[in-house]
Parts: sequence; structure tokens; C-alpha cells
Amino acid sequence: MWESIVLGLVQGLTEFLPVSSSAHLRIVGELMGSSDPGAGFTAITQIGTEAAVVLYFRRDIARICVAWWRAVSGARGSSLAARLGGPVDGTPADHEALMAWFIALGSVPIVLLGLVFQDSIESTFRDLRLVALMLIVFGLVLGWADRVGRSTKEVTDLDGRDAVLFGVAQAMALVPGVSRSGGTISMGRFLGYTREAAARYSFLLALPAVLGSGFFQLAKSLSDDPAPGSASGAGTLVATVIAFVVGYFVIIAFLKIVSTFSYRGFVVYRIVVALIVFLLLAIGTLHAVPTA
Repeated sequence: MWESIVLGLVQGLTEFLPVSSSAHLRIVGELMGSSDPGAGFTAITQIGTEAAVVLYFRRDIARICVAWWRAVSGARGSSLAARLGGPVDGTPADHEALMAWFIALGSVPIVLLGLVFQDSIESTFRDLRLVALMLIVFGLVLGWADRVGRSTKEVTDLDGRDAVLFGVAQAMALVPGVSRSGGTISMGRFLGYTREAAARYSFLLALPAVLGSGFFQLAKSLSDDPAPGSASGAGTLVATVIAFVVGYFVIIAFLKIVSTFSYRGFVVYRIVVALIVFLLLAIGTLHAVPTA
């Protein structure tokens, strides 16, 4: 149970920061002597952090859902453009309705790749050598993107092309060490979005994919026999609740940080963690592949 509490804290603290929560769960889990907590545990505890997103962005989510329903039901007109939320008869586009479609469109890459690479996600991709390498590579990508980003676009400037590109970046986080928020924020900065706009859309974009993955893994864990060394149902529940509480306050802090400071500190942190992992692998404290 104490291990579940620690892992819940780790999940809540790192899910929204561009440092890869799945990498931290993988590393911390083994350092505590419980080996790899597993992709299933990671996905289920992410339900807690995504619940924090729903709570924090509840008004935004409500507006998006209402606007989408009004458009789809024909309140703006019966044409295809009107039902999609686009401009009609001189009336400007309904950005809130369009946002629902953009979130759905951006979720397609991670859903497809998650299904195709499901076995690798639960095994090969969790090799700590790969995790540490991704921490470094995508940390440098984040730093580069933040440096060259023009900061000329807001969330209201989002279009279909950008939604797909955000989605491709999010899908890369199927490999622990990449970081879902880090990947999508990097893409946003490359596309010219402000730090806060990229972070906000990153949070909203994650909802369908992460919640879908979490509930899929939850249903799977209820129907399958538990793997040796895996967390108990009670332990996973405790970790999920802790991740929710901690994650909510991390969202508040992170959005304030990114509106003022660059991502340089996160880049340095990722590289330092990766080098420590390589050192611990070299001396045998960590194992690249989870031990039975």
C-alpha cells in the first residue's frame, strides 16, 4: 500500500509536467523494489489525473459540449458546415463546437497506434535504456521548440491540420520517456502557439485517449488474473485518488509557471534524470528489462 501511495504521488506530480509520468513510474517503481508497476497500473492511475483535468476545465468542457450539441442538432443551420461549427451565411465559426471536432480528430493517431503497438507498449517500450534515451532526445526537442516558437497563436487559432499534428505528437508518448504533455507542447511551440495555449490544448486533447485507455485497462484488470507483483485493486484505487488530488494542484501551478518562465528547467531535469538512470543501469541498481 505504501508503494501505491508513493506511485500515486509520482503520477500526480509528473502527469502534466513535460517530464513523462510513465517514465517516472517505471523508474520509481523499480527503485522501491517492486519492479515495473506496469502499463496497466499507469493507465488506470491516469484516470485520476484526467479527472483533475475535468474538474479544472469543467466550464471549458461544458461550453464545448453544449456548443457541439447545438451545432450537430442543427441549431446553427442544417448545412454540413453549420453542423460542424464552421462559418455560415456571414456568421463566424463557432470555435467551441469546432474544438470538439479537433479534439476527436487529434485523438485518432494515439488510438490507432495504441491498438497496433499494444504489446510493445506493455513490454519493449518499457526498456529503461529506451526510456532514458527518450528523456534526453525529447527534452532537447522541447527546449528547441520553446526557443524557436513564435508565440503568435492562441487556442482559437486551432485548425484541422494543427489538430492532427498535435495528435501525432501525443501518440509518440506511447513510448515512456517522451511525455504526452511534452510532445504536444513541443508541437504547439513549433506551430507558433503560446506556451499557455499549447498547454491548455494538450490537457483537453488528452481526455478521450487517456480516459479511454484507463477504463480499458481497468476493465481488463477486472477480467484477467493479476500479474505477479502487480498492485492490488485497493492499492491502485488509492494511487488513483492521490493522483487526482495532487494532479489538480499541479495543473494550477503549471499553467502559472508556463505563462512566466521557459521550459529550460524541465529540459535540464529530464537530462539529469536520464543520466542518473544510465548510471544506475551500469552499476546494476536498475534493470533495463523488468525482472520477474
